[in-house]
Amino acid sequence: MKQILSILFIAIQFSLIAQTTISGKVTDAQKQPIIGASVYLDGTYDGTSTNEKGEFSFSTSEKETQTLVISFISFDTYIKTADVSLLKNLKIKLRDDVNALDAVIINAGTFEAGEKAKVTVLKPLDIVTTASALGDVMGALQTLPGTSTVDEDGRLFVRGGEAEETQIFIDGIRVFTPYAASARNIPTRGRFSPFLFKGISFSTGGYSAEYGQALSSVLQLNTIDKPLEEKTDLSFMTVGLGVGNTQIWGKNSFSVNTSYVNLAPYQEAFPDRNNWKKPVQALSGEMVYRYQFKNESLLKLYGAFSYTDFDLIQDDINFVDGFRFGLNNRNLYFNTSYKNRFGDNWKIETGFSFTNDYSNINIIDDLVTDNENSMHFKVKLKKQFSNRFKISFGSEYFMTDFNEDYTPNNGLKLTYGFNNNILASFAETDIFFSKNLATKIGIRAENSELLNEFTISPRVSLAYKAGKNSQLS
Repeated sequence: MKQILSILFIAIQFSLIAQTTISGKVTDAQKQPIIGASVYLDGTYDGTSTNEKGEFSFSTSEKETQTLVISFISFDTYIKTADVSLLKNLKIKLRDDVNALDAVIINAGTFEAGEKAKVTVLKPLDIVTTASALGDVMGALQTLPGTSTVDEDGRLFVRGGEAEETQIFIDGIRVFTPYAASARNIPTRGRFSPFLFKGISFSTGGYSAEYGQALSSVLQLNTIDKPLEEKTDLSFMTVGLGVGNTQIWGKNSFSVNTSYVNLAPYQEAFPDRNNWKKPVQALSGEMVYRYQFKNESLLKLYGAFSYTDFDLIQDDINFVDGFRFGLNNRNLYFNTSYKNRFGDNWKIETGFSFTNDYSNINIIDDLVTDNENSMHFKVKLKKQFSNRFKISFGSEYFMTDFNEDYTPNNGLKLTYGFNNNILASFAETDIFFSKNLATKIGIRAENSELLNEFTISPRVSLAYKAGKNSQLS
């Protein structure tokens, strides 16, 4: 019996000797204790939670080098790797998590929380329910602060700049002719249906080094990554109709919609000062194909077609019989984009777009034919080193080939055209000093063959969250 007690005593003594105590105190940036933080050794069951003073203490039988992990909601996870004998009386200060919902955001560029850009301002339902927008993306955006409404145009103006100074992108790839063709003093509309997009990112306060050419703002249209359900949409109007359908099979999905509009009933019921020889007719269609790969990479193919035809005579003090303007326009846009994650928090985004815009224009008795082919290729790499530090860099190439034939009524044909190719590279970093202070620093270099000009554009954006409902940018 004495031998058994002796053996038990030795075993208990050995067990006590083998245990190591890990202890410390956890506070925030204001040195206030954090209560209930989770503290444990990675890969083990040894751990505890902090008490009302932010203190913790637990024992472990682990030896040599171990990893201590401390986590609490709305704070960055703390990780320390050291010999267990050194993990005593630690003074640990947790930093605010910059991905928290109340963290600072910046409206120049694409600071993100997870996969959803915080600068998204409108969703499809917002567009079709915004008063005076008439279901048009551009019309809805004209209701936002910083934009300007030009009644006789209908395009998007920001801070008084030209409409061309607001560039429009679909899934990060440029759209060269985003507006439907129209006559002077008659508002135009955007070419795209809002229901194919999951959200719209729009900034009137600057833009990142990813974008160039002296812009007033950047409008990002992001197509839906994966539809949630198969559906068919039907729309009936007094001036036209539309139909759409979405199909899902495996990792594939396909959405298509088309619409036809004829304004003859409207122009008959509400006559204006124009003499319509041929009412406005418009046919349009869009499609999106998506494929989700096993490694979460995503391939999208987007295509859009539109056709517009009308002929009218407008009042003009310079022409007794009025000014005749007839237009037949055909536009084709194709866009493909690919996103993939690889390596250690690296992400690649690449894409290509092609636009063909063809117009036959009758001006009084003269004929003008315009044909424009445009292309955009882009590749971008992003690396997230931590929640507080990210970098991105890439290159892109723009090509524009424009040709115009002018044939007056005397038959002497004139031809005009130009080619404009632009090569650009950019680099940018996102730095979060805290959840109240963030900055984006970047630089862009461009070379224009048409202008024979090379430019370098440095960019800095800074945002400070002054209070719960206020921010200075």
